[in-house]
Amino acid sequence: MKSIIDFKDFNSVDIRIGEILNAVLFEKAVKPAYQLLIDFGLLGELKSSAQITDLYSPVDLIGQQIIAVVNIGERKISNFKSQCLVLGISTEKGITLLKPDQKTLNGSPVL
Repeated sequence: MKSIIDFKDFNSVDIRIGEILNAVLFEKAVKPAYQLLIDFGLLGELKSSAQITDLYSPVDLIGQQIIAVVNIGERKISNFKSQCLVLGISTEKGITLLKPDQKTLNGSPVL
């Protein structure tokens, strides 16, 4: 387990529901990844680099809702600016995405 954090610190993390609009192979990434375009409703569209190629194809990702941290700022990965962090769980077969079990409004906060 990582060290205990203050609840105030946890509350500063903005976790939202988004819908993947586009997914393409990130050819310049060091590790296999996709470049994602994600709709967060009123927050707009954000881009993310996600290492989820083991379990997902680009076609399968389009239209899926996911859970992401949206207030981590931009991170430059090669020639791409990743603007949010898509959340997942590491398994023996690869990263599996965290996602709502019911369709919900894009941009909804995770409480």
